[in-house]
Amino acid sequence: MPTVIIEGPKADAEIKRELVRRITEVVREVYKVHHVSVIIHENEPENVGVDGELLSDVIARRKG
Repeated sequence: MPTVIIEGPKADAEIKRELVRRITEVVREVYKVHHVSVIIHENEPENVGVDGELLSDVIARRKG
């Protein structure tokens, strides 16, 4: 059974439902399997670095 792990920002349940549904469809099509697991890890912006900066700082700079 393939397992897909998603690392991304916090999201509401509806976004997660769509993400899981669509990823599962693609994995089933490509691997020709029925059972697929999708695990979502949500990360706070202050726990993510992008180009040497905290994502929270990048977001704050864009807003302000």
